Amino acid sequence: MRVLKIIAAIAVASSLSACLDTDLERGLAGAAGGAVVSDAVGGSAVTGALVGGAAGVFCDDAGICR
Repeated sequence: MRVLKIIAAIAVASSLSACLDTDLERGLAGAAGGAVVSDAVGGSAVTGALVGGAAGVFCDDAGICR
């Protein structure tokens, strides 16, 4: 079941990555992906959402998702 969740999260993230234009959109997608992946590997979904959301918001500032 964990593998299925990880594969689903990767599929959703990669399919949405091209159509995310704003920090809010990237933050929401990062939070959702972070929560799913963190929960799938046995971590805290809330912590994963916080880390993923922050990564989504700040990835453009770091020059990663341009």
